Amino acid sequence: MTREEKSQVIETLTAELAEAKTLYLTDIAGLDAATTSDLRRACFKAGIRLSVVKNTLLEKAMEASDKDFGELSQVLKGNTSLMFSETGNGPAKLIKDFRKKSDKPILKGAFIEESVYIGDDQIDTLVAIKSKEELIGEIITLLQSPAKNVISGLQSSGGQLAGILKTLSER
Repeated sequence: MTREEKSQVIETLTAELAEAKTLYLTDIAGLDAATTSDLRRACFKAGIRLSVVKNTLLEKAMEASDKDFGELSQVLKGNTSLMFSETGNGPAKLIKDFRKKSDKPILKGAFIEESVYIGDDQIDTLVAIKSKEELIGEIITLLQSPAKNVISGLQSSGGQLAGILKTLSER
């Protein structure tokens, strides 16, 4: 790879990192072609973009980026693949689900909305993170609950009130 090609890759990676809200660094080394193809297919279905990069180029792109990736540059050893996603917990769920069939991918680190997670032991924490849509759904449910209680209370007591009035009028 020439210097010019390397600088072009670094520029592209820097632009991708600037736009990324969620970035996972994983190790998929040792997967055979069929398993790697299955992983790529699963990523595509989940809306996750998977790409393999050279550690030195990614490290330079991280340094050139405006974001603070903290200690993520320290995990750039061995093979590294990037997972870009719109949802914070999407790649973690995919990794956990994919590990039922294979021992890879291994999570090296993650960057989610200004937070940095290092190590494979963080996978359960990352799965537990709620996406924006899940949080909005919970808020709507909480807001609807009191209104539903009032409506059901009015409907049930309205029937009782009508029954009492009917009984009194018959007397």
